[in-house]
Amino acid sequence: MPTPTPPTPVPDPPSDTSTRPGADDLTAEQRHLADSRAALARMRERTAGLDSSAAGDWVSQKFLESAIFLRMKALADDPTVPLFFGRLDYDDHDPGAPEHSAGEHFYVGRRHVSDEVGDPMVVDWRAPISLPFYRASRTEPMGVRLRRRFGFQHGAMTAYEDEGLLDPVPTADDAAEHSAILEAEIERPRVGPMRDIVATIQPEQDVIVRASLEDSVCVQGAPGTGKTAVGLHRAAYLLYTHRDQLSRQGVLVVGPNASFLRYIGDVLPALGEIDAQQTTIEELVGKTLGRLNAKYVVRGEDAPEVATLKGDGRMAEVLRRALWSRVRVPDEGLLVPRGARRWRLATYEIEETVAALRARGVRYGAARAMLPQRLAHGILVKMELAGDSPDDRVQDAVARGREVKRYVDQVWPAVDPARLVLAVLGDSEVLAAAAEGILTDDEQRLLLWPKPPKGPGSARWSLADAVLIDEVADLVERTHSMGHVVADEAQDLSAMMLRAVGRRCSTGSATVLGDLAQATTPWASRSWDDALGHLGKPTAHLEQLTLGFRVPGEVIEYAARLLPVVAPGLEPPRSVRRARGELDLRAADSPRHRDDLLAEAVAAARGRVGSVGLIVPDALVGHVESLLGSAGIPHATLGEEPADLDEGVVEFDVPLDLVPASLAKGLEFDHVVLLEPAAVVAGEADRTTGLRRLYVCLTRAVTSLVVVHAEEIPAELAQH
Repeated sequence: MPTPTPPTPVPDPPSDTSTRPGADDLTAEQRHLADSRAALARMRERTAGLDSSAAGDWVSQKFLESAIFLRMKALADDPTVPLFFGRLDYDDHDPGAPEHSAGEHFYVGRRHVSDEVGDPMVVDWRAPISLPFYRASRTEPMGVRLRRRFGFQHGAMTAYEDEGLLDPVPTADDAAEHSAILEAEIERPRVGPMRDIVATIQPEQDVIVRASLEDSVCVQGAPGTGKTAVGLHRAAYLLYTHRDQLSRQGVLVVGPNASFLRYIGDVLPALGEIDAQQTTIEELVGKTLGRLNAKYVVRGEDAPEVATLKGDGRMAEVLRRALWSRVRVPDEGLLVPRGARRWRLATYEIEETVAALRARGVRYGAARAMLPQRLAHGILVKMELAGDSPDDRVQDAVARGREVKRYVDQVWPAVDPARLVLAVLGDSEVLAAAAEGILTDDEQRLLLWPKPPKGPGSARWSLADAVLIDEVADLVERTHSMGHVVADEAQDLSAMMLRAVGRRCSTGSATVLGDLAQATTPWASRSWDDALGHLGKPTAHLEQLTLGFRVPGEVIEYAARLLPVVAPGLEPPRSVRRARGELDLRAADSPRHRDDLLAEAVAAARGRVGSVGLIVPDALVGHVESLLGSAGIPHATLGEEPADLDEGVVEFDVPLDLVPASLAKGLEFDHVVLLEPAAVVAGEADRTTGLRRLYVCLTRAVTSLVVVHAEEIPAELAQH
C-alpha cells in the first residue's frame, strides 16, 4: 500500500533504504527537479543558438526558422507545473521489465529532458518505458520494483509516496490500496481552463490513450470519467508516436462550441503539442462556405423540426441525386474542326464515355475534368482510322479547344454546391425529383423555403444548410482527410454533421467522445452504432467509462435519478472518490426570495477555494446578469465577448462564470450554483431533451452543488 511521505522522516522506516521515506530522500528528489529544470533551460538555449542563415536558400531558411520557433515553444518551462510527477524503479532481474531497463530508474514527466551527454533526466509520459507507471500492479508488476508519486504545491515538490509492486499481494482482509497524492491531484481545485491529467491517468483510460493510430475508438463516458481529457491525451500520444506522419496529415479536435474550445485550449500545448487544430462544426463547414464564396455565411436559424430533417442521413442521397442529375444526355454529337477537316463523335459514343466515367465512382468534379480528355481521345481515334498520325499534343489541343469546352459545359456542367442546395431547398420540382421515394410529401414541404432567396449570396444560410453544402462540396471535390480527428460531445451531432466530420478523417482514424445521456439536440444520435456508421467508422471499438473521478458521489447519485428516462440502456455512473461532496437544495417561496437565495449561494461559493460556475436557464441569463451587476459581483458570461479585452478579462479567468445552460456541456467547476432546474427543462424542444440538458447541468460540479429554485423540482428528479 502506498505510504504518504511528508518532508520529515517517518518513524520505523522499512529496511529497504531505497524506498525509505524521509527528508534526505525528498531533498535528493528536489535536487533532481532543479537539475532537470536547468537541463531543460540548456536545451532551450542550444535551440535558440541555432543559426538559420546556414540554410542553402531563402525558403529553407524560413522553414528552419519556423522549426526553431516551434521547438522553442515546445521547450518552454512553466515553473508552476512540475517537470515530472513520478518515478519508476525497475527490478534487477525481472524478465517483465522493458529492454535495457533492468536495475534502472526513470522519472516520468510531461516531456523528455536530457543532460549534457544525452542521458535522460525525465522521460516523456508517452514513451514505452513510461507505460508501467499507469498500468503496473502487484499482480502484474511489468518489471517495476517501486513506483513513486510526487506531491507538488505551485510547482514545488513537497512530498512523495512509494508503492512496492513486488511486495506480497494484499489479501481481502488488508486495507484497500489508496494513494493520498493521487487523490489530492484528482480533487485539486481547478481555477482557469482545463488542465492535463498525465499524473492521474487510470489504467482503463491509458488503454484508450495508447490505442493504435489505425484504430478508431468510441468512448461512451459518464460525467466526470475524464473522456474529454482521454481524447486529448490520445491526440498528444499519437502526435508523439507518429510525429512524421501526423505532422503531414494533421490532427483535428472538433468541440461543441467556442467556449468549450477555450476551456480545453491549454491542454495540448501544456503537453508540448501545438500542431493540432481545434474547431467547432460551425467553423468546419463555415470554412467550406467561405472557400466557395466570401459572401456565403451562416446567419440564419432553422426551426428544430426543420433542422432535424436537414440533419437526417437520407439527405445525403437526396443531394447525390440532385447533383448527378445535372449530367445530361447529349442532344447531338460533338463536331470538332481540325485544319481542313471536321471530326465527329456520335451521340451514342459520348453516352458510352459519360457512362464509363460515372461507373468509375470518382467525384463529380474529377469526372468532369476527365471528360475533355476522353472526348479528345475519341477524336484522335477517328483521326488515326482516317490515316493520320496525331500525337499527345494534338489530343491536348483538342481537349483545350473551344468546341470541346462548350460541349462539356452542356453535358457535364460545373456546379456551385451552394447553388445546388439553393435549388433543392427553393425549387419544389428539383426537390421532388431528387427526393422521390426518400422523403414524404410532408417532409418535402417542410424542407422548402417559403420564399427562396434570389441567390446564394443573399441567402440566410443556417448551420444545417451549411452542412448540406459541405456534403455537396465533397461530392464535387474530395475533402482533405486528416490523419486523426477527435470529435467531442459527438452524441449531439446529426447524421449529416457526423458525415462532415467523418470526411475529415476518411483515410485516417477517429476518437469519438460522448455520452448518450447528455444528448441535448433534437437531432442527436440515439445509438453509437448509428453514429459511427454515419461517421464512416462502423468498426470503431466502443469503450465505456463509468468510474467518475471528478463528480462527487452525492452529486452524481442525485443526477442519476434522471437516467431511467433520458438513457434507460446506460449503466449508471459511480463515483470512486472517497469524498462524497456537497449537495444543497434551496427552495424559495417567490422569485424575489429565490434571487436572495441565489445571491447568498453565489457569495458563499466565491468565498471558497476553486472555480465557481453559476448555471442558469438561457432565458434567465439577462436577469441574472442584472442581479450580479447590481451587486457589483465581477463575472464573465460564457458565449459573450470579454468586457475588457485590453485588461485580458476572459472566460475562466475570473472567480465567477455565468454559464447559460446550453453552453455548460463539457465544462466543470469546483463549485456550481444551479438556478431553476424546471426552467432548464422547459427551455428545450421536448421534455426528454430538457431532462438531458438538466443532467448535464447537474454534473458540472467537482466539490459542491447548490440548487436554487422557486418552481417545483422536476418530478423525475424528485423521485427517490
